[in-house]
Amino acid sequence: MKHLALILFLSISFHTSAQVLNAESLRKVTDTSGFTGSASLDFSLKKDVNEYFGFRSNIHLQYKMKRNLILIKNDIEFQRIEGNKFSNSGISHIRYNYKIYPRITWEVFVQAQYNKVSKIDFRGLAGTGPRFKLSTSNLYNFYLGTLVMYEQEELDDGITPIQRDIRGSAYFSFSLYPVKNIAIISTTYYQPKLGDFEDYRVSSQSSLLIKMFGDLAFKTTYTFIFDRYPAVGIPKSQYNFSTGVAYSFD
Repeated sequence: MKHLALILFLSISFHTSAQVLNAESLRKVTDTSGFTGSASLDFSLKKDVNEYFGFRSNIHLQYKMKRNLILIKNDIEFQRIEGNKFSNSGISHIRYNYKIYPRITWEVFVQAQYNKVSKIDFRGLAGTGPRFKLSTSNLYNFYLGTLVMYEQEELDDGITPIQRDIRGSAYFSFSLYPVKNIAIISTTYYQPKLGDFEDYRVSSQSSLLIKMFGDLAFKTTYTFIFDRYPAVGIPKSQYNFSTGVAYSFD
């Protein structure tokens, strides 16, 4: 079941993309040193009042050596609505973990992203803090992280000035393996602006994985994002529902 903890999936999206990267989805549970990774090309198609078409490329690389772990993630997505020109978004994320004790890890990360649909020209993050493992069972894993990060955000709404803030980033994550071929993975983030707790973001992502054969699995994921102060004209809450085929490899 350890292969289900991180996967690469081909998904069908039913709404707008999330703006808080779920770094827990990058992790692959393994005791083996060396490289693991994944790559994908995803397509989405939806028609209701409008017609949406999009595709996404996803590259992940992970390297582990003794107490050290490095995660690299790069997502690029293009979306076209009712025949208009493509609007694109992308996230690049690098995270370093050092295991201080068996159940305590120190994390350092940097991230850069943009999203034309959400009017984000640039959002850069750099943060650090401890991560605690709250469980010891192989049938379930619980984690708690408490980080502090610097954020610079540039919005394309013609009103909001460049934002340079210090935010907290607390997250709770769990992985459950009720039977051999099923995994349930969920992570919730809370990211308040330090000094102004009315300015905050909440992100929650939950996935169900059902292993089919070999390293292939069926996966369905629900993501919810709430941003107290998004760009002008952008809704505070956004959601995404996706389903598809998952493949993982060492």
